[in-house]
Amino acid sequence: MELKVKIMKWSAGIPVAMLNETTAGIIGVKTKGRIFIRGLSKNSEKVSTIVDITKTLVKKNEVAVSTELRDRLSLVNGQKVDVDLSTPPASLNLIKKKMNKQELSEKDIKEIIRDVVNNSLSEPEIALFISAMYENGMNMKETVFLIKSILASGKILKLNLKNKIVVDKHSIGGIPGNRTTPIVVAICAAAGLVVPKSSSRAITTPAGTADVIETVADIEFTIPELNKIIKKVGACLIWSGSLEIVPADEKIITIEKTLNIDPESQLLASIMSKKLALGAKYILIDIPYGKNAKVNKEKALGLKKKFEYLGRHFNKKLKVVLTKGEEPIGNGIGPALEIMDIIKILKNTNDRPLDLEKKSLFLAGELLEMTKKAHKGKGIELAKKILESGKAFEKFDEIIKAQKGDLKRAKYGKFKKDIIMKRDGKISYIDNKQITALARLAGCPMDKSAGLYLYKHIGDKLKKGEKLLTIYTESKSRLRESLNFFDCQKPITIQNH
Repeated sequence: MELKVKIMKWSAGIPVAMLNETTAGIIGVKTKGRIFIRGLSKNSEKVSTIVDITKTLVKKNEVAVSTELRDRLSLVNGQKVDVDLSTPPASLNLIKKKMNKQELSEKDIKEIIRDVVNNSLSEPEIALFISAMYENGMNMKETVFLIKSILASGKILKLNLKNKIVVDKHSIGGIPGNRTTPIVVAICAAAGLVVPKSSSRAITTPAGTADVIETVADIEFTIPELNKIIKKVGACLIWSGSLEIVPADEKIITIEKTLNIDPESQLLASIMSKKLALGAKYILIDIPYGKNAKVNKEKALGLKKKFEYLGRHFNKKLKVVLTKGEEPIGNGIGPALEIMDIIKILKNTNDRPLDLEKKSLFLAGELLEMTKKAHKGKGIELAKKILESGKAFEKFDEIIKAQKGDLKRAKYGKFKKDIIMKRDGKISYIDNKQITALARLAGCPMDKSAGLYLYKHIGDKLKKGEKLLTIYTESKSRLRESLNFFDCQKPITIQNH
């Protein structure tokens, strides 16, 4: 069916088209269904795209296109294109194969990932793939195929840095406030290591490293821009989705957020594909474990073995450390509050969160020892020296400025409420999942200035009248909802003493 292109100021993040409901009925497509769009010239590319349906925005003889689809096909307003119903891609049958607990071949996984990237699979269909991985798992052979396919879906960062050691550190996440990465990056870069750190946004927690850095700096750059930043300051703290390094991974992560699940095979593939794409030779993986963490100790040990296997397979010097994750780490929970914790540690202020500092020094020390910057057993000592000298703060400030940022940009939410102790007591338990839910209810991670400030941790004593927690929001309604949630769910257990 021939239709005229209507260019709208409309960005959906992925190629999407819009049809009048009468036209959609003739073609036989429903909302979120798929159509093929192709120019009328013989050699025009044919693209499968998701469709939205409207009564008034688009005429019967038109097809409106998102900016992503316009750019993909080099379309102009009024141009005629051929629009047809798109049949389900063959990769959908491969997803069903995994749903039926069957092993996928390298060719199968390549086809699924290719269709994820070229938009042939709809979001519900990608969600089926994620659910199948979550329910039925993947063996190590399938996981290696998944890593290779995700890696091949995008670009590779090539750093022309002679005699420089490229390192990376990653946490599997799941712990509120566990913002060690910026501190580790600052210390290691100050020690002369190159740290091209790409991070994702929050999946299951109130903030990801990318969300936190975005409160004070830009996080989206092209590969040439990134090369300039790294050559200038030796490190970066950016969002992986902006580089087109592993676009398949970013699409899958976006849908994982909606589902609030993180399949193990995808977790392994996501982390490893990014490390490989950024050219890291030394990789440190942090796996927090414990009650209400992503994994218990038994599963953490299983993940450790799998990461070590993948490190050997891809010829990388990889080390895995298991850390306790039974409660939030640091005081701030939420993008702006976490960056403030980071700055306090780097500036060595008296009110800095010592638990976050201790863990960051441990992780930085591990990397310094792995790369022979420090003798065995002396990594923490060197990391502490760099931190206390102010060199880590100087390096962090350089990184933020190189990313067009300013450390003064972060701010607290407009509305706040202190939770005050009504009696003397001792914290016996903090529920990570409920704290995460509370922070998200307050507006995290979308409202960068929203979040929680936790004054004490498990084992700490508080007196009547002392602050236990402060909730920050950008609206009064969110503050009311957060307070009601805190009163009903009681995410922090207080014992008499």
